[in-house]
Amino acid sequence: MPVNGPLISCVVPTFNSERYLGEALGSILAQTYRPLDIVVADDGSTDGTARVAAGCGGAVRFVSQSTAGPAATRNLGLEAARGEFVAFLDADDLWHPEKLARQMARFAARPDLDASTTHVQMFWAEEAAEEGERYKGHPRARPIPGYSTTTLLARRGLFEPIGRFDAGLWFGDAMEWFMRASERGAVIELLPDVLAYHRVHGANLTRRRIAASRDEFLGLVKGALDRRRARQGGGPPPAGPPARDAGAEHGTD
Repeated sequence: MPVNGPLISCVVPTFNSERYLGEALGSILAQTYRPLDIVVADDGSTDGTARVAAGCGGAVRFVSQSTAGPAATRNLGLEAARGEFVAFLDADDLWHPEKLARQMARFAARPDLDASTTHVQMFWAEEAAEEGERYKGHPRARPIPGYSTTTLLARRGLFEPIGRFDAGLWFGDAMEWFMRASERGAVIELLPDVLAYHRVHGANLTRRRIAASRDEFLGLVKGALDRRRARQGGGPPPAGPPARDAGAEHGTD
């Protein structure tokens, strides 16, 4: 276990996450890499989320805000981060025990690397087991490239030129951030390893608000295409996607 590497801040955004948070924190504490700075960033939970975080004792720091949405909660954790590197884990997802160690090995091998992502495997919660059975052998059940916050490990300094997550977005803040990072020349490497696991369950935010999620993603894609056309034509890129009012509903991806 590396014990003298750079400090990694592991940010866990939460909202009423007591059901799965303990497992998520357990998968961070089981990492073979050290040292770690674990931050639970809470978005105004009304359940036992804070109690679960407190159960980890001094290994976990807890910061909170009034409900402002998933992107704003990631930004809250980013503000509290103390590490030279920062990683994010949604409260209902899990990491492979060697996720951070394998990614940090790539940073050691590539001094030019700004960020690392991995492949991700979906798995179905007990209440969604029937759906999981239907997807056996389907591409949806196979590992996919994980351009998401749950796979991301980045130099904390990268957020200075690229900026933080767009708090006006409710579903596509990670997608928009990766687009912005790519457009500004960030060096991002995708590992072939499956090092993150995304849990499918009835409370996934994108499942509960499918139409709004689709519209937001389509708007992001259109904005990226418009900016590319503007660059190719020599003109200035248009403004990014407008902020969307997501209301008070919250959840995880």
